[in-house]
Amino acid sequence: MNTAFRLTRFSLFVLIVLSTMSCRNQQKQFFINEGLVYGTYYRITYEHYQDIEVDIKEAMAKVGTSLSTFDSLSVISRINRNDSTVVADTYFTEVFTTAQQVSTHTGGAFDITVAPLVNAWGFGFDPQHERTAILIDSIKQWVGYNTISLQNGKILKQHPQTQLDASAIAKGYACDVVAQVLREAGIENFLVDIGGELVVKGHNKRNTDWQVGINKAIDDATQQNQEIQQIISVTDVAIATSGNYRQFYYENNKKIAHTIDPRTGYPTNHSLLSTTVIAPTCMLADAYATAFMVMGNWEEIMKVVNNAVPPIAVFCIFEDTTGKHIEMASPNFEQYLQEK
Repeated sequence: MNTAFRLTRFSLFVLIVLSTMSCRNQQKQFFINEGLVYGTYYRITYEHYQDIEVDIKEAMAKVGTSLSTFDSLSVISRINRNDSTVVADTYFTEVFTTAQQVSTHTGGAFDITVAPLVNAWGFGFDPQHERTAILIDSIKQWVGYNTISLQNGKILKQHPQTQLDASAIAKGYACDVVAQVLREAGIENFLVDIGGELVVKGHNKRNTDWQVGINKAIDDATQQNQEIQQIISVTDVAIATSGNYRQFYYENNKKIAHTIDPRTGYPTNHSLLSTTVIAPTCMLADAYATAFMVMGNWEEIMKVVNNAVPPIAVFCIFEDTTGKHIEMASPNFEQYLQEK
C-alpha cells in the first residue's frame, strides 16, 4: 500500500476520533429553537451537545417547498395548476398516501381535495363572498378523495378543477420530519412543536415525561387565550389538536367555522368544540383530529378509534345545551391525563 495513502487514512482516522472525543467531552444541554414557519410558530426543544437549528430550518423548508399552497412553486401548487411536468417528491407522496388511508378509514370525513370548498367559504385564497346552494353543489363535484390517485409520481384527476389542500396534515408531517432529523443526530430527549402539533421523545429538563396542556375551547379568534383544560403527561408519541374556536367568522349573525365537511360542502355545525389525538406519528394525529372535528359524533369517532391501525387515542370537548363543556376520552387516552 502506498505510504502517503496510509498516512492520509491514518490522519482521517485521528480526526474522526478527536472529533468524537470532543463531542463526548462537551456537556449536553437543552436548546430551544423558535420562530415562525407556515404562517404559525415553531418551538423545538432538545438535549444535545450543540445547536442544530440550521438542520431543523432546512428540514422545515423542504416540507414547505413540497406542501405549501402559499408557495407557487411547491409541488402541491403545481399539481393544483395541473402542471404536467411536476413529479411528486417523497414528502408529497408520504402525505398523500397517509391522507388517502385516513380518508378511507373515516368515510371521507378527512379529504385532501377539500381545497375548492375551503376557498369558497373564505378560509383559503379567495375573499369571503356570497354563496348559494347551487354554487356549493357545483363546487362539490370537484371534491372527493376517490376521484384522484397517485401513479408513478403523477397525480391523476377525474376533474381538472380538483385542488388539494394539505394544511390539515402538513404541520403534523413537518413535526415528524423535524423529529427524524433530531433522532438521526442521536438526540434522545426532545419536544417538537409546530403550531400546536407535537412530537415528544424521552424526557424533559426535569427528567420526567413531557407535560402538555390542552387549551380550553373558548372562542378566541386572536389566539391569545392560553387557559388550560387538561394537562397530559407523554413521551414517545405525537399529539395534534383541532378545534373550531380559533378560526371562524360571523355572517348574518351566524358563526362560520373553518372546519368544512367535504361530504356535505358546508361548515360543521355540531357540539364538538375540540379534539386532541395521540398517535405514533403527528401526520396521523393531525389528520384524525381534523376528521373527528368533521364527524362531531362521539359514537362515530369511537368506531374509528377502535378500528384504527396503528392505534390512536382521542380526547374531545363537547358543549351541551346549557353551554357547559363536557370532556370525553377514549379508554387508552386516560393513562395520559394528570389529576387536576
